[in-house]
Amino acid sequence: MFPGSPRRAHSIAAQGGINAAKNYQGDGDSVHRLFYDTVKGGDYRSREANVYRLAEVSANIIDQCVAQGVPFARDYGGLLDNRSFGGVLVSRTFYAKGQTGQQLLLGAYSAMNRQIARGKIQMFNRHEMMDLVKVDGKARGIITRNLINGNIERHSAHAVVIASGGYGNLFYLSTNAMGSNVSASWKIHKKGAYFANPCFTQIHPTCIPVSGDHQSKLTLMSESLRNDGRIWVPKLKSDSIAIREGRLKPVDLDEDKRDYYLERRYPAFGNLVPRDVASRAAKERCDSGFGINKTGEAVFLDFASAIIRYGKEKAHLKGLDEDNLSLVKDLGKEVIKSKYGNLFQMYEKIVDQNPYETPMMIYPAVHYTMGGVWVDYNLMTTIPGCFAVGEANFSDHGANRLGASALMQGLADGYFVLPYTIGDYLADDIRTGSISTESKEFEEAEKSVKNKIELLVNNKGTKSVDYFHKKLGKIIWNKCGMSRNAKELNEAIEEIQMLREDFYKNISIPGSENSFNEPLAKAVRVSDFLELGELFAKDALERTESCGGHFREESQTKEGEALRDDENFTFVSAWENKGEPSNAILHKEELIYENIELKTRSYK
Repeated sequence: MFPGSPRRAHSIAAQGGINAAKNYQGDGDSVHRLFYDTVKGGDYRSREANVYRLAEVSANIIDQCVAQGVPFARDYGGLLDNRSFGGVLVSRTFYAKGQTGQQLLLGAYSAMNRQIARGKIQMFNRHEMMDLVKVDGKARGIITRNLINGNIERHSAHAVVIASGGYGNLFYLSTNAMGSNVSASWKIHKKGAYFANPCFTQIHPTCIPVSGDHQSKLTLMSESLRNDGRIWVPKLKSDSIAIREGRLKPVDLDEDKRDYYLERRYPAFGNLVPRDVASRAAKERCDSGFGINKTGEAVFLDFASAIIRYGKEKAHLKGLDEDNLSLVKDLGKEVIKSKYGNLFQMYEKIVDQNPYETPMMIYPAVHYTMGGVWVDYNLMTTIPGCFAVGEANFSDHGANRLGASALMQGLADGYFVLPYTIGDYLADDIRTGSISTESKEFEEAEKSVKNKIELLVNNKGTKSVDYFHKKLGKIIWNKCGMSRNAKELNEAIEEIQMLREDFYKNISIPGSENSFNEPLAKAVRVSDFLELGELFAKDALERTESCGGHFREESQTKEGEALRDDENFTFVSAWENKGEPSNAILHKEELIYENIELKTRSYK
């Protein structure tokens, strides 16, 4: 069941790679090291057992994908190549240029099409899940809306799997595809599935900066660029102002007048610190007045050093003059192009600047959500028979995800965990037989969906869906974004409640429910975001510690780093729906670490 085509799934946008503990580089990688790096990267707020299982099956994923024909990059000898990503000191990331997600998606899509052709799978393109149907307490089907003709349809099943991704579009501006939404996860939450750690959101440090209010989304620049790019701002505010005003070009600024602030603050990891650390450091520099674009919210990602380094290496290999700077630069650019060519091309098309000649401008943006539907070790939610996998669940990344781990988790859940755990559940249903869609539970669910749609369509308001989505996004970004405090979180809760009330009074949806109606589909999604937004702020308010992507201004070290409170917050926040988000009940799943010692993260 897909709102679009399976080839439009947002996994297609993953660029940099996928992690696996294969130790092909002989640099000391292992299952335990991947396990440790993932728990540490998540700031010790993930479930230990799930993460270890993820590390164990990671190597199998690569074998599976190679067998499907995924064209991973290879080294000169023909072996699979690796690159480094943030938060680790080994090279364990397998990649296909800057299009890893696309190639993995096409591999999975081809394998699925083979099963469709054999009659094993029935696919429903351009259908959106509108509600979950429970019969005798178990998930027994869903209600969908055909996005082409507006028909409401019933689908029965012995089990339901939610694999609908994250909720980053809550912020309106994010790197997520415009169609990405929380609705499937939110529907099952309202039917009894707990929602875990909603405030754990990842802000990616390398994205093309916001250029104005006209934008509908942001563009990711892969974390793999931090392998070779160096992040900097001018040391002097006067130079930053001169660059902003166009009086000084970044390439003309002397090396000793540049502040490579990540290398300065975190010498061990340098530019490859985890995403939450890099994002906060960029925000701190820009808030202090060192931002370098017209809005003052951007820093430089510079490849000049890498181009010279690779160029000299290439010249040496070819027996050419290593002191010929023009030749060295040309050779270095060829190497960079072979690694990141599609990313550089995308940047140049959007920004109209050549990143081979001048540093990229980047700034953090919403990218991924570590929070999601609560699941047990078998990936089942609190509703029997309803499972959640990939970014839709909370299970593996704690308070911050390491780069290249999203594809790893999605494929691990889908290929190597769920096929076994769902089989265990279905074993008890072996004599159940087919499930009728004519029961009163299906009738009630369908009626509820139709009532919601009629309420929205028949509303005689004056404001568009995007008006409300933008307002919600600004509230969440400004008051629940990269840093949070009690005052602004309380304000956010009040403002979201008022905005939700205004939404149902003043929303205007053109067209009818019985036809293709994109504003209607958007309105349903935004109505769910308006409820999630309040729970998001409530969860952030409840968790008074700082950890990973959740940074409370009241809880930080003298150096401005996140300060955890292990005594009071070593738990998963699992929220139970009780109607309004303000009435949600908090359940705590204590996190017990038997193989890893809890300690303050350090990347210095």
